Amino acid sequence: MKKNPFSLHVDLDDFLPATDAEKEYMVQMRPSTTFFKDGMKRLLRNPVATVSLIVIIVITLASLIIPSFWPYKYDTMLGVTPGRPVDASYNNLAPFQYGKTELKKIEAGEEVFPHVFGTDSAGRDYFIRVVYGTRISLAVGFFASLIVLVIGITMGSIAGYCGGKVDMFIMRVVDIIYSLPDTLMIILFASVMKVTLGPLIENTILNKLGSNMISLFIVFALLYWVSMARQIRGQILSLKEQEYVLAARSTGARAGWIIRKHLIPNCISVIIISTALQIPSAIFTESFLSFLGLGVNAPMPSLGSLASDALNGMSSYPYRLVIPAVTISLVVLSLNLFGDGLRDAFDPKLKS
Repeated sequence: MKKNPFSLHVDLDDFLPATDAEKEYMVQMRPSTTFFKDGMKRLLRNPVATVSLIVIIVITLASLIIPSFWPYKYDTMLGVTPGRPVDASYNNLAPFQYGKTELKKIEAGEEVFPHVFGTDSAGRDYFIRVVYGTRISLAVGFFASLIVLVIGITMGSIAGYCGGKVDMFIMRVVDIIYSLPDTLMIILFASVMKVTLGPLIENTILNKLGSNMISLFIVFALLYWVSMARQIRGQILSLKEQEYVLAARSTGARAGWIIRKHLIPNCISVIIISTALQIPSAIFTESFLSFLGLGVNAPMPSLGSLASDALNGMSSYPYRLVIPAVTISLVVLSLNLFGDGLRDAFDPKLKS
């Protein structure tokens, strides 16, 4: 029966439950996700950042795994045997060359592991020294960034949330540190602490780490936290006026709890980006301090100290300078590109 268009009766067919197909057609919803998952999806869609991440992972794993099975040690002088004269044929070997003793073993049918990058002037395998140098540089970069992260977040959150005289005092300290010449202050701090820390850490567990490395971490803790603190302060100044912060205050929540539970989690994008970009800066600082002789203690190698040692024989063995220089450039470039990718992926202002 045809329904009268002017009838006031209700059509009961309009109230039937919708089918699954109709629901899928009418409801177009984005699948639920989190901030981290959403950022990681955008990061993996960036080919430059993805390749940089792969390079960083490969270099890090290589520096951790290779020393466990490599037959040579970074501090072993191959031509030195107790009770025998020094065999100078191991000094300054070119890549894939062998010393006299190794050549005799090869002639006798024994297998000898090659020196991939040759040896240095002391007869030490250069490849394993580059690997250890990369490990030291990466470790310094990550640990220094962790120190900067902790101090920067603490000072920046206190200054931004408390405001007033506390904010003014912390920001004046930041301005004073910013006005100091970075390179000069780093060299002065490292030189002074190298002398003062030596007697204090002698016969302690820190002696193995060395006074230079400890002074380097102290320099990072004193000078390199200001940029992170400024960024965190700016974020918290805008976030502390939000309604959820006012609601937490009205319920009697303490300032430390509000900072930990509300403000810092909402600054996570700035924290991730700043930390990722701080690592290459720390690696570069450690490299040039080691180049100047203020880095790791001998015989422990670093990429900067390897480049410094290679200057003496640059005309005869230029590859010794090229190899650590290329390694430093590759690590720093990959970390910078990865940090830029993180910024593009996790910065809420760049989501579009």
